[in-house]
Amino acid sequence: MSVTRETLIDFIYDEVRMLGEGRYTEWLDLWLPDGHYWMPLDYQQTDPINQTSLMYEDMFMLKLRVERLNGARTFSQKPKSRCHHVIQRPFVDEMDTEAGRFVTTTFMHYVETRLDEQQLLAVTARHELALVEGRLRIANKRVDIVNCDAAFRNIQLLP
Repeated sequence: MSVTRETLIDFIYDEVRMLGEGRYTEWLDLWLPDGHYWMPLDYQQTDPINQTSLMYEDMFMLKLRVERLNGARTFSQKPKSRCHHVIQRPFVDEMDTEAGRFVTTTFMHYVETRLDEQQLLAVTARHELALVEGRLRIANKRVDIVNCDAAFRNIQLLP
C-alpha cells in the first residue's frame, strides 16, 4: 500500500464516521495493540504518566469502553449516547513513508448527546499512524480540549 496525503486524510474522515455511527468494534480494530488514547487535563500537558489526564487509555481500557458502549445491559447507556464530529480537513504534519510513520492534526467540534443533555467540545486531535502489514493503524491518539481546565460532565464516547 502506498500512503499519500489523501490516504491519511481519508483515514481520519473514516475514523470519525465510525465513531459517529457507533461502529466502535470496527474503530477498535484500527488501533495497534500498544496504542494509547490520551486526553490531557492541562493545556499543553506533556506527560500522560506523571500528570493527571482526563483520559489515558491503553487497549485494555479501550476494549472495556467499547464493551460498555456495545453492551445490551449497560444501564448508563440507556438510551445510548450519540455523537457528531464536525472536522476541518486534517493537516498532515509528518510523513515518513520509509519508516511507515505518519502524524496528522485535526481541529474539530465534537457534540455528544444523551437524553436532554448535550455537550459541545472544541478539540484538536493528533494522530500518530503506522503502516503495518499494508494497513494504516492508529499508534497513538491525543485529543486536546480547548477548555480542558473546565468542569465537564462525563464524556461517554470518543472525540
